[in-house]
Parts: sequence; structure tokens; C-alpha cells
Amino acid sequence: MEMLEGTLTSLAFCWRLQRRDGICIGFTSHDGDLKLDGLLYRAAPGMLPSSITLSDGFDAETLDVSGALTSDAITARDLSAGRWDGAEVRLFLVDWEAPEGERLQLARGELGEISVTGHGFESEVRGPTALLERPVVEQTSPECRAELGDKRCRVDMAGRVRTTRIAAVLDDEVVELEAGTAAVNAYAYGRLRWIGGPNSGLESMVLSSDGLRLTLREPPPFPIEAGTLVEVHEGCDKSFATCCSRFANAANFRGEPHLPGMDLLTRYVGG
Repeated sequence: MEMLEGTLTSLAFCWRLQRRDGICIGFTSHDGDLKLDGLLYRAAPGMLPSSITLSDGFDAETLDVSGALTSDAITARDLSAGRWDGAEVRLFLVDWEAPEGERLQLARGELGEISVTGHGFESEVRGPTALLERPVVEQTSPECRAELGDKRCRVDMAGRVRTTRIAAVLDDEVVELEAGTAAVNAYAYGRLRWIGGPNSGLESMVLSSDGLRLTLREPPPFPIEAGTLVEVHEGCDKSFATCCSRFANAANFRGEPHLPGMDLLTRYVGG
């Protein structure tokens, strides 16, 4: 590349991070901000990658990234809340004298486990080839392996997802909705997505429900406020009985409820 051939180079690392909720920010190791494709890459000399090795093989590619926590971009509060988990990362080199010119793509992937250390953070970036480490064939299970409403389950979620508000906060893990379905335990194993308030953009799993009262699996990262706008999804315990009786969806059940399990080996005559 022409940008690498000069006697003196004016290269800078650029990071593009996009969270799962769509928020996108950029950083550069240059001492001044750069604007690329309409996105402002802020000067962040503390953002540094580990050594990078590029290959054309199928070995899983990972690298470590460390950076400084800032009050308006990446905060310890957001990291601990999980807002940056699984964020898409792109790392490339540009010539800061001509930032809209050619670029050298170095790595892309998603943020793995993040740890906060003092006034900074460290994380692993998992590259696309890390997907090759995932199982190719699903394991058999008596429970359904599909998610309620996905393309394999095919249950129509119209009327099973509702936008409402938190009417009352009864405990760190117990809330009451303003509106919803009165079906018995309809929201158990479902999820509640926070649209407003300090938990905005995060999701909480629902352990059980009693009418409009929900018990969350664990408290959200930040205190719950009455009046907060939320989106609540009905859930499924993934059992064959529920699939048949509640959803009439046995034809799309993605499990093996009648396959003998390990308990078959412990049975005895008359037992």
C-alpha cells in the first residue's frame, strides 16, 4: 500500500465500536480527532491493541484491546451493566494526513469478556473465525432448542409483546405493570426490555409472573423507577406439554421429549 511505502509515515490506529443497541463511537490513536465516513473518531492515545497477526488460515483469531475509561464515551457504569458486551469492533490504520484515503484493515470481530482495571478496561476481540469453534450439530434435548417466536418456532408473537410502563416497584426484582395479559405465568421465561430510565437499552429475564406482577431473575444493574417505559415479551418453558397445550405448536417443537435419557440405565424391574 502507498501509505506504507514512504520514508516517514503518518499512520494512526482507528477503532469503530458499535453496540448491540445501535450506538456507534470511534477512537483514534492520533493526537487529534479524525472524521471518517461521517463518524467522529476521538483522539484516545490510551486505546491500544496487542500484537496483531494476520493469516489466511482457519485458526481462531483473537486479540486483546485495552483502553482508558472516559466520562462521556466508555464508562465503568456501562461496562458493568453489560452495554458493551458483544459490541462489533473494527480496527484499521489510516494516514491521518489524508484520513479519507486508503485504509489497512487489521481486525474485526466482537468484544468478549470485559474486565475493568483501575481507570481502564481490557477485553478480548474475537474474530469471525472464532465462529468455527461452535458446535456444528445440535445436541439432543427433551426441551425445545428454538426461541419463542423465532423462524424455527414460528409462533406468531403479535399480541404476545406489549409496550407498557412500570406501575409499581415492589422489590429489587419484583415489579407490577400497568397493562399486560392476565394469562397464568404468561411472562415466565420471557424478557423485559427497558426503553426508558437508567436501564434503557438493557434486558432483564423474567422468572415468573402472576397477572401483571413480574419477578425478574435478578435485579437490573440500576434502580428501577416507577413510570419507566418497558417492552415485555411472553415466555415459554420449552417443554413439549406447554408447546402443545398453550401454543398448539407441536409440529414445530425442536426437541426430543420421548427420547430415553440417562435415567433409563437406573431403572429396574418393578421400579
